[in-house]
Amino acid sequence: MSGKTLRRGFAMAFGPDSLFDYGQTDPGLSVLRMAALLAEAEDDPDEETLDLLFEQVEAGHLVDADPARIWPELVRGLMSPAPSRLIKTLRGCGALVEILPEVAALFGVPQISDGEDEVDLGEHLMRSLDTAGKRGAPLAVRFALLVMNVGKSDSPREHLPVHYRHVERGRPRIEEICARFRPPAECRTLALLALTECERVHRVSKMRAGPVALMLERLGAFDAPERFQELMIVCASDFCAHAGREGKPYPKAALLEIALKACADIAENDSPEARQSARAEAIARAFRSERWASEVG
Repeated sequence: MSGKTLRRGFAMAFGPDSLFDYGQTDPGLSVLRMAALLAEAEDDPDEETLDLLFEQVEAGHLVDADPARIWPELVRGLMSPAPSRLIKTLRGCGALVEILPEVAALFGVPQISDGEDEVDLGEHLMRSLDTAGKRGAPLAVRFALLVMNVGKSDSPREHLPVHYRHVERGRPRIEEICARFRPPAECRTLALLALTECERVHRVSKMRAGPVALMLERLGAFDAPERFQELMIVCASDFCAHAGREGKPYPKAALLEIALKACADIAENDSPEARQSARAEAIARAFRSERWASEVG
């Protein structure tokens, strides 16, 4: 099927005015452009549209597609208000496994959630991306959510739904994805940080001021505050993607913000050991405060 036929099918689905925006004549890249534009639409694609895209994928048009040209289409879809539509469309037409096999492999893999419930990692990924979309999150946050769990796709079945050593498996996969698409450096940095730290942030406790002080330093809260705030959005989006949590505040971000504020007046010119000790003491006092306790809940 030619690119012209694909564009005609797109016009049928979205109207002739969309052709100017579509503007992609390469048959393989046209699949990605359509998926990106579908992510900006209000409805999911119908079966006819998915069949049209599937035929292009089956014809092998994505096999030799240049990742450098694929990346802008992924960015457009990821930055839409509902990025899950991008993933759903790419998966529905078979394109996801061609361009992001590491992400495609997450669908059908269980992970423990609250209590004894389990979630499908692929479905959870899409919900977390949509949560980030509602927050107007930057690209680095959305990219981190897209790739941070890729080390969980092949966890030993006897351990499921727990994922032991997924960080060790995930790091080279994220590095490979970044080498393939060459996203901005901040995307890679935040994705690797989320890989190692997101689950730790979910478990942080106000009962352990020393480890909280060390965590803040490790997360860049003092010397890279923008990256720290982006990580909090990643963690909050992951948290709120679980059933029953949509729209709820993320308590661990509030806890770490309390700890960070408690360290605001500690001199930076102290020795690292003295500075770390002073931070731990300040955080412990803040956590014991009745005023803070009511905020943390």
